[in-house]
Amino acid sequence: MQVTETLNEGLKRGYEITVTADELSAKVDEKLREAQPDIEMKGFRKGKVPMALLKKQFGQRLLGEAMQDAVDGAMNAHFEESGDRPALQPEVKLTNEDWKEGDDVVVALNYEALPKIETPDLSGITLERLVVRADDAAVQEALENLAKNAQNFADKEGAAEDGDQVTIDFLGKINGEPFDGGAAEDFPLVLGSGQFIPGFEEQLAGVKAGEEKTVTVSFPEEYGAEHLAGKEATFGCTIKAVKAPAPTEIDDALAQQFGAEDLAALKTQITERLEAEYAQAGRAVLKRRLLDALDEAVAFDLPPSLVEAESKQIAHQLWHDAQEDVDQNDHSHEDIPTTEESDRLAVRRVKLGLLLAEIGSKAEVTVSDQEMTQAVIQQARQYPGQEREFFEFVQKNPQMQQQLRAPLFEDKVVDHIIEQVTVTEKDVAKEDLQQAIEALDDEAS
Repeated sequence: MQVTETLNEGLKRGYEITVTADELSAKVDEKLREAQPDIEMKGFRKGKVPMALLKKQFGQRLLGEAMQDAVDGAMNAHFEESGDRPALQPEVKLTNEDWKEGDDVVVALNYEALPKIETPDLSGITLERLVVRADDAAVQEALENLAKNAQNFADKEGAAEDGDQVTIDFLGKINGEPFDGGAAEDFPLVLGSGQFIPGFEEQLAGVKAGEEKTVTVSFPEEYGAEHLAGKEATFGCTIKAVKAPAPTEIDDALAQQFGAEDLAALKTQITERLEAEYAQAGRAVLKRRLLDALDEAVAFDLPPSLVEAESKQIAHQLWHDAQEDVDQNDHSHEDIPTTEESDRLAVRRVKLGLLLAEIGSKAEVTVSDQEMTQAVIQQARQYPGQEREFFEFVQKNPQMQQQLRAPLFEDKVVDHIIEQVTVTEKDVAKEDLQQAIEALDDEAS
């Protein structure tokens, strides 16, 4: 077997692999010897069929398999000897297309090699972590927001208005006959909430406690229950109470509505949640500054094919982001041209991706099965009622597994690097952190 270099330009590599006819024949014989003990043929005992007969019977069939094994073996030996790692799947092509049995096999091997990457001196990198403390004002603001969400109502004199809560008993009928699901007692209904079918709540405007009111509505044609869709119904309603929105006191009772023992415990929970949110935002800023520092610290050749593929993907995403009326899952616009912006972002992403992969490999960073399972669970929550199907989809789809694994690996490598660099903390106001986060959205990621 002979391997001859035909191209060595930047990261582009080309080789010609020649497998002689004798080597190929020996490979076929090897496969026949492996299979011989299990072969039965009329007139011979199992495992005793002569090699000459086996070669006549099965040799042609095994030739293609032997050819593939020989080429694969030569490729693997080449990559092991050279240390090259192809950026994408190598291109392998039979050059003597008029090949016939008895000829040598000549194959052209072309690929782009991943660059040799020297990791920078991480100890020379200095970063600043923005830290925000959850002060009393922030906790009070959060409490007030909770109080708004925990809307209370108090009895009022007079007629019900939009936004008021009416407590009603009702019985619905179609053609004078009650129907399933059309009755309730002591039902609290906020007028204007859209909780009931169109037209129902509007007819209760102006009612007072103690009154009775007949509401006539038509179920929509597309209503979920087929036996009700498009039909007119009457609801006899008894108004038992009318209540107006009332301010919610920030006290132990409010805390208990949100699962806390008392107001002090709720304040502690809010403080911890706010500081966790601030820490997450601060890490995002720190990560961006780290990636910026790494981008400036290293320089190496990039495989053009990787940059081109990344630029096409970025250009596609940027185009979608600018088209509000186009479904993000619509991939019919595959001919979107790349731009200077997409090329610039692609160079950065490919460069940092390769660098982080190299650092992670040297540091033996891995993503555990438990971490992957947690990532799948978190992603599955976006598909309520279809979690099982999503799990099965991920199990059968290596590409989806890689999409989930990649950000986990990147974050773990980033955490590893942060441990190696110098990080100082700077206390800032919440507004300063917010500005830093908004700046991330305006910059290249």
